[in-house]
Amino acid sequence: MMKKIKIILRRLSPLLIVIVFAGLAKVLINSQEAPEQKDEPISVPIIDVQTVVPQTLSLNLPSYGVVNPKYKTQLVTEVQGRMINISPQFVAGGVVKQGEQLAIIEPSDYEADLIQAEATLAQATAALNEEKARGEVAKIEFKGFTNGVPPELGLRIPQLKKEQANVKYAQAALARAKRNLERTVIRAPFDGIIKARNVDLGQYVTLGTNLGELYDTSIAEIRLPLANEDLAYLESVDNPDTNVTLTAQLAGKQVTWQGNIVRSENVIDEQTRMVYLVAEIRDPYLRNTKTSGQLPLKYGSFVNAVITGKTVDEVVKLPRHVVRNGQVAVVSDDNIIEMRTVNVIRSDVSSIYIQGSFKANERVSITSVNSLNSGQAIKVLGEKAKKPNEPVDTDAQAATKAGE
Repeated sequence: MMKKIKIILRRLSPLLIVIVFAGLAKVLINSQEAPEQKDEPISVPIIDVQTVVPQTLSLNLPSYGVVNPKYKTQLVTEVQGRMINISPQFVAGGVVKQGEQLAIIEPSDYEADLIQAEATLAQATAALNEEKARGEVAKIEFKGFTNGVPPELGLRIPQLKKEQANVKYAQAALARAKRNLERTVIRAPFDGIIKARNVDLGQYVTLGTNLGELYDTSIAEIRLPLANEDLAYLESVDNPDTNVTLTAQLAGKQVTWQGNIVRSENVIDEQTRMVYLVAEIRDPYLRNTKTSGQLPLKYGSFVNAVITGKTVDEVVKLPRHVVRNGQVAVVSDDNIIEMRTVNVIRSDVSSIYIQGSFKANERVSITSVNSLNSGQAIKVLGEKAKKPNEPVDTDAQAATKAGE
């Protein structure tokens, strides 16, 4: 009997354990307290702001270009012969003045031509004087001629004209001989820098031989590309006479030059769809005027340019990312967002220019938060949090703004 009871208890023990634990779980569930209900905190975005003050700005236009000479020329020979002298300055990079001797072509043949031309002129002059004398004798002989007007041939008028023509011919030949002799000396046509020399001492040159290339150093030109729509920011599109500031890295430091826009090429480039303005820099190599610390603007240099644009009133300059779909987030005194539509008059890579859309000392969000909406409450970075319904201390704000 006992054995059967033990077998029954052994079989029922798992069931009893389950029943006991179920009872304990029910007691625990019934005895636990309900958790305290708390309101979830509302997330308020923290943004950075910028106080804006409308001002008068020049809408400057950025550009770039390569410095080139306004005038450059190929030095060519007008006579032929052997090069017997070359100036030490007639080398690549040599700086020369107008009229300076660069090279000499052997002049002996041209000196002989000059002597010959002088002799021919002397002979023609003598023949003319002789013919004049014969004409005077003929006038005396025909003084008693009563049968009408004396014939021109008898008065030797045709012979006189012939001798006068011979003299003019000899004078022209003499002038040509002098010019050819002068052309044996190659001189610089203007102040400049030698770009290249193509001949050597002792070389025989013919008419039109290219001796070298000379760049003028009095005026430099820079072609500056602009988008066609950017021309609207110039004071005058037809006559874009304005200032331009050029900068470049030379000798390890940034150097600045001032120039002028002198003209527009008035043609839109077919490949780049850009319009080119031409800037001029006077005395780029500082040959006439040189200030302390100033470096020459060398030809071939790449420069960045800032062209002075038209002046506009009531303009605010902001970072480009601040504007979203033509709107800007304006922060009120009680830190409420107002999404305001603004008048964008110009934008560039990093900035945007807005006219007539803000009052002085208004605050604008410069934090790129795409989820901001009108009427939304925010916190300003670095600003002490206000208590609910706390009045705004306008005097303190005014003092803070004045200090800024």
